[in-house]
Amino acid sequence: MDEKRVPLLEMRNIRKSFFGIPVLQDVNFDLYPGEVHILLGENGAGKSTLMKILSAAYRLDAGQIIIDGQEQHYRVPADAQKAGISTIYQHFNQCPHLTVAENIFLGRPPRTRFGLINWQKMNHDARVALSNVSTNLDPRMRIGTLSVASRQVVEIVSAISRRTRILVMDEPTAALSEQEVQRLFELIHSLTERGVGIIYISHRLEELQSVGDRVTVLRDGRNMGTHKIAEVGLDSLVRLMIGRDLHQTHLTPLPADTPETLRVEKLTRRGQFESVSFSVRRGEIVGISGLMGSGRTELAQSIFGVHVPDSGEIYVRGQRVNIRIPGDAVKLGIGFLTEDRLGDGLGASMSIRENMSLPMWASGQGYAYGLFLNRRKERQLSDDYGRRLNVRAATMSLPVRYLSGGNQQKVVLAKWLIARCSILIVDEPTAGIDIGAKEEVHRLLIHFARQEGGTVIMISSDLPEVLKLSDRILVMAEGRLVKELQRIEATEEIVMGHSLQTIRG
Repeated sequence: MDEKRVPLLEMRNIRKSFFGIPVLQDVNFDLYPGEVHILLGENGAGKSTLMKILSAAYRLDAGQIIIDGQEQHYRVPADAQKAGISTIYQHFNQCPHLTVAENIFLGRPPRTRFGLINWQKMNHDARVALSNVSTNLDPRMRIGTLSVASRQVVEIVSAISRRTRILVMDEPTAALSEQEVQRLFELIHSLTERGVGIIYISHRLEELQSVGDRVTVLRDGRNMGTHKIAEVGLDSLVRLMIGRDLHQTHLTPLPADTPETLRVEKLTRRGQFESVSFSVRRGEIVGISGLMGSGRTELAQSIFGVHVPDSGEIYVRGQRVNIRIPGDAVKLGIGFLTEDRLGDGLGASMSIRENMSLPMWASGQGYAYGLFLNRRKERQLSDDYGRRLNVRAATMSLPVRYLSGGNQQKVVLAKWLIARCSILIVDEPTAGIDIGAKEEVHRLLIHFARQEGGTVIMISSDLPEVLKLSDRILVMAEGRLVKELQRIEATEEIVMGHSLQTIRG
């Protein structure tokens, strides 16, 4: 990057506090035209806050935002959009019931001279915009029917159609396959060739050199340094992020005579998975691997009672059970850490303490006298597990939506531990959280299994994570369980090879 060029964006000495607690302290950040500038940091380091200030979702307490050499004082997100700033969040800001074209031009549809929406022009302009990024998506398709990768393309096209000059991408590859990641990188490259500056937030350190030019690391709301990607190693970035080296998490061997806790036999839900059978033992961690659409999540949801299977049987501790709703599963000691922690796993407007205690009330453990809740018990347990899981918050009464992604994940995990579940299903347990929080979640899952005698069923798209934590690995492809691998025989190549199998007949 030619440092003599005028930056497209400068953020100087940015400060921001919430409830009197400093979140950003004199942070500096800049971006050049045609550059991909990566923003790294642990969950809670201040990355999202800095970007929300840039997009005018938050007001800064002190500092300057300068675009093309001119200081900006926009007050609302619409002002930031007019300045050419767009943000693609990890959780898409889309209307699933509307079409691709309607989502691209949401809030600004082309109109006829009579003031009516010009549907023909909207579909035509959407088709042209989509073709500019080499995709053949039909603009008349409903967004809710598209894959995650296709929905992301629509978000990017929507941003480009606003004549975006600064594009913020928050965890854009968190739910993408390797092929989809490469397609995204090609699209990013085409944007930078047009002079678009991209701020790229990711916890996948292994992809940084493939996409980035420079990297800035935040820790505890402070700028720990900016470096050219080619001149800094991954170990150095980790130390800058978390202030220490990572510790290796080891999985000790499981005794062969441990009893079975969960068994499913020929479980089937038409159109999603078929005739799946497996068992899991006390203290065991079983990983379920497979490509998106292989039926992994749908299988977990059926075990937990989110959906009722069409056929098959479920046994818990040797007894056949009938799980029709999630409440049935909770009463049997089954917990489910969902893939969408904020959408399905937490009550965003509720406090940390209330979220932690929800399953306890649902299972009937939290009542003191009749219908009255034991608030003292709730407070004691939530404070205890908050300390044990290192949930970083000023107070447990804070609404959970103010926490970072990693701390929100710890709250979801805490609520099932408080409910004393003995079988824990975790779906993408570390998606979108930083490397330090990921290490903590791994440690907690291993402790739950090995030290507390719990059973863990882990679904993850992160193959190194599956290989690291699993005693056994179940591989799914096209709705079927195609292979069971012991820890000692599993490699990334073998697991991926079975994941790509085509089921015939």
